[in-house]
Amino acid sequence: MQPQAEDSTKLTRRALMLGASQFGLLSVLAGRLYYLQVVRSKEFAIRAEENRVNIGLIAPRRGRVLDRFGQEIATNRPNFQVVLIPEQVQKPFETIARLEKIIPISPRRKKRLQRDVPRSRGFVPFTVAENLTWEQFSKVNIHLPHLPGLETSVGEMRYYPKGGEFAHIVGYVGVPDREDLLEDDPLLKLEGFRVGKSGIENRLDDRLRGLAGSRQVEVNNVGRVIRELSKDPGTSGEDVVLTLDAELQKYALERMGEQSGSVAVMEINSGDILALASNPYFNPNAFNLGISQKDWDSLVSDERKPLLNKSIAGQYAPGSTFKMLVALAGLQEGVITPEEKITCTAKYEFGRDTFHCWFDEGHGPTDMHDAIKHSCDVYFYELARRVGIEPIARMAKTFGLGEKTYIESTGEKQGIVPSRDWKRANLDSLWQKGETLITGIGQGYLLATPLQLAGMVSSLANGRRQVLPNLIYAVGGRIKTMPEAPLLDIDEAHMALIHNAMKAVTHDADGTAFMPDLNVDGSRMAGKTGTVQVRRITAAEREAGIIKNEELDWYLRDHALFVGFAPVDNPKYAISVVVEHGGSGSKTAAPIARDIMRKVLERDPQARDVYLPVPVQNTGGEV
Repeated sequence: MQPQAEDSTKLTRRALMLGASQFGLLSVLAGRLYYLQVVRSKEFAIRAEENRVNIGLIAPRRGRVLDRFGQEIATNRPNFQVVLIPEQVQKPFETIARLEKIIPISPRRKKRLQRDVPRSRGFVPFTVAENLTWEQFSKVNIHLPHLPGLETSVGEMRYYPKGGEFAHIVGYVGVPDREDLLEDDPLLKLEGFRVGKSGIENRLDDRLRGLAGSRQVEVNNVGRVIRELSKDPGTSGEDVVLTLDAELQKYALERMGEQSGSVAVMEINSGDILALASNPYFNPNAFNLGISQKDWDSLVSDERKPLLNKSIAGQYAPGSTFKMLVALAGLQEGVITPEEKITCTAKYEFGRDTFHCWFDEGHGPTDMHDAIKHSCDVYFYELARRVGIEPIARMAKTFGLGEKTYIESTGEKQGIVPSRDWKRANLDSLWQKGETLITGIGQGYLLATPLQLAGMVSSLANGRRQVLPNLIYAVGGRIKTMPEAPLLDIDEAHMALIHNAMKAVTHDADGTAFMPDLNVDGSRMAGKTGTVQVRRITAAEREAGIIKNEELDWYLRDHALFVGFAPVDNPKYAISVVVEHGGSGSKTAAPIARDIMRKVLERDPQARDVYLPVPVQNTGGEV
């Protein structure tokens, strides 16, 4: 073969091989394009759409909290804000400095901006100030043309129109903490979202919170928003209707004045709580705005403990308000009759100890009726000795002491009903008989909350069933269903004796809390006073003369208590009043209870159309 023919053959083969390679490569590319554009076209279309469209959550409106007549206790109001968009200004912190001449900016906010703005994308907005007043918001808008990079916006914030009147019950909201963030709820990661921190806001947070909405926006390749495509505001949280009467709550706190303590008012048949006031209180709106360290330290260090819900977390010896239960225990055990008289000489000798009556002259021969009316300690020392601690403890439990009421708030304490088993389990020691005597006058280890005392006197007034306190009427339009209250199983004659004795406390001139007519349709109130020592009185002080309460430092003075119900002949409402270091139950707590009960009867919620402002379903529902 000639050389020229051989070269031609080699070129042809090379051309074929190159062409085949090109064809193969094109086939691979075509196959890949087919795979990407046809086989996986839907998947990549979705991915492209996801890159083009961002979906963000929108916090829903938080449900309201209302009183029994529809007055708002917790609601939402506009949150006037100023935001900074860094890319719109060359020197953002100069703009912030100009803004600070118009409105105040917290040091914490400035420190956060100095940290976050330099490292952020320029188009991401930062909140510079929020919770502005309308006047502040207006000023900023007027000066806005001279504040490059700043914009104003209107959001929402939690607001408590009654201030601190319901702070301990309703609670407040705050920024989610680490524990909250463990929940699987994307809402918690939204900037500015608030969760319930205490009270009803906390206990019913999942019902008040609502369901998140969403917002679809078109963005470019660096994430800048081009336009809004759609918006779903979400579902608002459910409204909560309380059994409380806002006007009565306000009056109770006003009547307490500067005193520290609690007032609890209940309907005797339903258990609905009409007022649950703890004094002093705090302003929950301050927590929404961001409380200063100075204000927080002031609240924490205050000896009157404004942060404590004294109505359900304050634990006090019930004092003489407990004597009715000791009397019932004695009658039920058959260790005494109503007519039997025990002689009070102002002292009661037991072993090597001497126990004293509050009345230095002694009450003389005293039956059960007069022992309650005059609050004779010696009578109840002897009665407690006869009955023993176990029957007394059982009777206390029957009337709801020593157990939580489980109302829908936070921080409730269960109190203490002492017994042999209780002391062995908690103090690792044996019960002493002298401790039974002290329990018989409502002191010693015995502790109760003001709400428990209101429940106790409600059950005494009812006479048939234990009254279970209830704070919630409806949630989300569904009426709360209460469990059936247990029967008391107490002899009607015994209960009538207690009623008559409590009536004598307030009706008879020599009763410990004599008070005139309540001036509401001739109604009268029955009740029982209590004065509780918080310090030990030595034998030497008794010899020299007991120091009067008003001469002692505030924290050493006796607690003042009163429990009662009205009207006497047809009981509808019960009340407990505890005044910390108030001195005397008859002089301090009883007049407060009288005035508040008069207000209750004037308003008479049972006789009015209640809950009408809020539509509800009568199908019942679990809260």
